[in-house]
Amino acid sequence: MPALAPLFVGDFEYYRSILVLPDDTRPATPARDLATEDGLSLLLERYRRSQPGDDDRALLSQWSRTYFAKLVIPTITANLVLGRELPVGLDTLEIIIGCDGLPEAFRIPDEGRPFEQVPASPFERFGELLESNFEPLVVGWSRQVKLSRKVLWNNAANYIEWLVGALAQMGVPSNRLEDGRRLIESEYRPDGQRNPMYRPVRYIPRNVGPSPLRQRRQCCIRYRLPGLELCENCPHIDRPPKGAKLPESLAVNV
Repeated sequence: MPALAPLFVGDFEYYRSILVLPDDTRPATPARDLATEDGLSLLLERYRRSQPGDDDRALLSQWSRTYFAKLVIPTITANLVLGRELPVGLDTLEIIIGCDGLPEAFRIPDEGRPFEQVPASPFERFGELLESNFEPLVVGWSRQVKLSRKVLWNNAANYIEWLVGALAQMGVPSNRLEDGRRLIESEYRPDGQRNPMYRPVRYIPRNVGPSPLRQRRQCCIRYRLPGLELCENCPHIDRPPKGAKLPESLAVNV
């Protein structure tokens, strides 16, 4: 995608091939289908071949983490750094699924467009991603498998918070990142509703292990799947649920 090529170099080179155009003819699934009962059932059935587990909530949460990470990083980077909005709403996005059942790439109809004027708020700036993609998916997924919306929103917002910090460390000017910060630091949306991505992580001083620990506010419950331990930034690190395993990097320190 020529318009985005300058972004994805160095540490971000991995994301160069995540967003593709219609000339990529690999089989894909319309993103809108994932919010339906049949579409979600097929998705989990396919994912379960590589990640066993009977807990559909944990399976979906773990799958959504890859979905959010791979979509958030190139989309928001293009938005903040290039001032470019990409067509990633559910009605225009198609998902190329890998052999492991996880999102491999996203096909969009075109390279998007620069903002004609400065967005009035971060919620306007990221409206295509938040309102036309995340919101209907979170609602649909929560309804189908009874997974907490807070968990799903935290799965998404976790990557946004990380991305803004990573871009700052790479030298992106602070003014370009302001809307990214405001998105996760605003307790309420402009319409008065609570912002579900408000402060998705906190930094906790600890006496052992890494300190401060970058800790999510909501557990993604991936530990309920066979072979998976708590995340390194899990809120349950110091008091693991029964049967949960600590990640090796932290287990040696506690």
